[in-house]
Amino acid sequence: MTTYAPTDIIDVTPRLRMLRFPVGQAYLWRDGDELTLIDAGAPGAGQPIAEAVRDWGHAPQDVRRIVLTHFHEDHAGGAGEFARLSGAEVYAHRLDAPFVRGEKQGPGPVFEDWERPIHAQALAQLPPTPEHPEFPSPVRELTDGDVLDLGGGAHVVGAPGHTDGSIALHLPDHGVLFTGDAVAVSPVDGQVILGVFNLDREQALASFRRLAALDSDVACFGHGGPVVGGSAAALRAAAA
Repeated sequence: MTTYAPTDIIDVTPRLRMLRFPVGQAYLWRDGDELTLIDAGAPGAGQPIAEAVRDWGHAPQDVRRIVLTHFHEDHAGGAGEFARLSGAEVYAHRLDAPFVRGEKQGPGPVFEDWERPIHAQALAQLPPTPEHPEFPSPVRELTDGDVLDLGGGAHVVGAPGHTDGSIALHLPDHGVLFTGDAVAVSPVDGQVILGVFNLDREQALASFRRLAALDSDVACFGHGGPVVGGSAAALRAAAA
């Protein structure tokens, strides 16, 4: 399998590290000796993520869980590989979990005309998806309102629209919000925007507003650099 490595690794805070891939991003969150991976890159990212974990002074086995914000290949494609290397449990929303496991083919986005060339450009940078990928571990299914044992309690926030099972992860004790692809940062002007390539645009807009209403100081997106300091205000201004 082709290796899919980060092009950049950025320490967002002392407890939070961003892995920037050619398309999309993954995040490592640290609670003492225990780590959580939020999203997992495309197929081929498993070994490079393990190397990034070691570079942070940890073993891959210190990653206890992989939380997927949605099933798209640039976020979930490396999850099975890294789970096999680390023994980490994989979590996804119950509506996206069958697509993560490879039981079904997930629905494609409903493109705006202007999105089509951008999507084609992104696809050209992604490695091929294995025809019959093996998923080595069960996927623990999440739903809106669940609380995970990381960061003092990480709240699962349903954010459908990009996919039916898209989620965000909110760590209120630390003021950190992981939005997945519900929200993004424009590569043109660095502004916070609605994520692209959505299944249901109106639903995606409603999810954007829901995430903007949360209290956060740091917001981490599936695409685009994080907002560090005053992220709630940035999201609310964009949502308005």
